[in-house]
Amino acid sequence: MPELPEVETVVRQLEPEVQGHRIERLEVLDPRWTRPVPPGELEAAVDGSTIELLGRRGKYILMHLDGGRTLVMHLRMTGNLILREGEEMRDPAEGRRLYESERSSEERHLRARFTLRGGRELWFTDPRRFGEAFLLDASRLQARFAKLGVEPLSPEFTPQALGEMAAGRTAPLKSFLLDQSGVAGVGNIYADEALFRAELHPLSPAGSMKPEHLEALRDAVVAALEAGIGAGGSSIDDYRDARGEKGSMQDEFLVHTREGEECLRCGGTIARIVVGGRSTYFCPGCQLRLRRRPKRRR
Repeated sequence: MPELPEVETVVRQLEPEVQGHRIERLEVLDPRWTRPVPPGELEAAVDGSTIELLGRRGKYILMHLDGGRTLVMHLRMTGNLILREGEEMRDPAEGRRLYESERSSEERHLRARFTLRGGRELWFTDPRRFGEAFLLDASRLQARFAKLGVEPLSPEFTPQALGEMAAGRTAPLKSFLLDQSGVAGVGNIYADEALFRAELHPLSPAGSMKPEHLEALRDAVVAALEAGIGAGGSSIDDYRDARGEKGSMQDEFLVHTREGEECLRCGGTIARIVVGGRSTYFCPGCQLRLRRRPKRRR
């Protein structure tokens, strides 16, 4: 599933390309993309709108339109938002046959298509069809994300804030990081990578962290996410960036998916366990398992 780095990569690539452009037409090719809103209703509301800004909240893409409206899109497990040039705008050296082959492959999973002024198109492709889109005004947008946690790349994400979230929590650190009401945008991949960087065992109770652990985890979360953004995201399965290209973070994993391989830090063997139903990779040799703090006597 695309996480914060993958979504941020798409937004950063698309924003300079689409900001200020008019959406001539939105075609919804799969009614599941807009349900329970009928596709025609969303099409009519978006057609003719101008894209004022493209942003991100957690794992959501925010397409801010004129009139104070925002089209919110979530890629879910296999969604991609890809900028397509008109055929006449593509590099002729690629060849007609290659272009048609690429187009046919993507069209099989095309769920929605934005036609922009000038001929460019934005394609929302999604093999498993879990992605979604919905249009909100300013007040409903704020309410929709009221329960979403702090942005980990923002100044508000501090060791102190992390400590307040974790206080009294007995949930494992892995589950704690995946809870979007705490830290928004961190998913399975980057939780593993962050815990490894912080040298913390994924089964440690969240409330057992001391100040030094909170500082290490905060820095590790930021470092893992920034590494993912720098690599253009992780393309383990279906993820592609806004240009239709794979990210390279999967080639730089420190621990995720590396079961049985040598730990890059201590030379131990990377293990895999299941935490909260999610495959979790860690090094038993150098990731410290914290114990639940005893209650203070009054």
